[in-house]
Amino acid sequence: MSLDRMLMRPGRDCPLDYRLPHKAFDGPAQFGCKTLYVVGGLYGNTYALDALDMLLADEPEARVVFNGDLHWFDRDPEIFRCLEDRVAPHVLLRGNVETELVRVEDSGTGCGCAYPEEVTELTVAWSNSIHERLCETFATLPSLRASVALRPAHALVEIAGRTVAISHGDERSLAGWQCSREALRSVDRQRELADWMAKRKIDVFATSHTCSPAALSWGSGAVINNGAAGIPNFSAERKGLVTRIASTPHPQALYRAQILGLYVEAISVDYDHVAFLQDFDRQWPSQSPAALSYRDRLLNGTDDLPSSALLGGFQECSVSTQKDPLS
Repeated sequence: MSLDRMLMRPGRDCPLDYRLPHKAFDGPAQFGCKTLYVVGGLYGNTYALDALDMLLADEPEARVVFNGDLHWFDRDPEIFRCLEDRVAPHVLLRGNVETELVRVEDSGTGCGCAYPEEVTELTVAWSNSIHERLCETFATLPSLRASVALRPAHALVEIAGRTVAISHGDERSLAGWQCSREALRSVDRQRELADWMAKRKIDVFATSHTCSPAALSWGSGAVINNGAAGIPNFSAERKGLVTRIASTPHPQALYRAQILGLYVEAISVDYDHVAFLQDFDRQWPSQSPAALSYRDRLLNGTDDLPSSALLGGFQECSVSTQKDPLS
């Protein structure tokens, strides 16, 4: 066993191969489109995918980038494979979940979340346990390993002459936390990210990973973290959240910023909560790590309001005032 492996704290640390190359976001865009959806943290929720398909039915020209952590709660091999089949036509990036699933040898990373110190040890332990069980599922699906392993960790997309950069974590690491709400509150971090984007002529940076939405615009640029597409993000609601970037606004945007001719928006994913919870409870019964860690959030949402995610330059839209009573 290597010294690096021995010193690794599962769920806290990540290996060097999580680092994105210095020139990862240099060069031309991989493709262009008029409308882009960035979907991070679907977490194995097929019903959130159904809701996304309904959104896309009204925008058939839209392209979709699944921004990592497509899997998490899909312990059932049939659900895992179904998700893979359904997302195959889209652009697929890898997050820490996919990166750790395809490893031939245990890296000592656990779930690969690289949780910061303020996250409790119990939460980290639960995530590592969820990862172990998901690895057992993935081991029953050997035909998927090669395709999942080939997924890149980042992408560049051109929309209306503007450049959108995408990673699961931040600009340095696929599990980086420097696009979390807490990090982006720092003026120094805001300046650092704005300088980094300006040097590379990046206009929008879309991320995920932290499971907590954040959105910041400074006029000539914006960064948006969609939180999670497959689980609730705000108080007293049962909806996921995705990022939409386009030259025209969406009538159902929760909040948005307009920069350089682009609308950068958060769109709710109104999935079938009852059906998803039934699937979740079947796969993760009471006292399982996922139930202990996530079931209250699935039922009640978080303590945040949409305004909690807005760090400057974004405005709530009127749709955000509509009630979503829990029943």
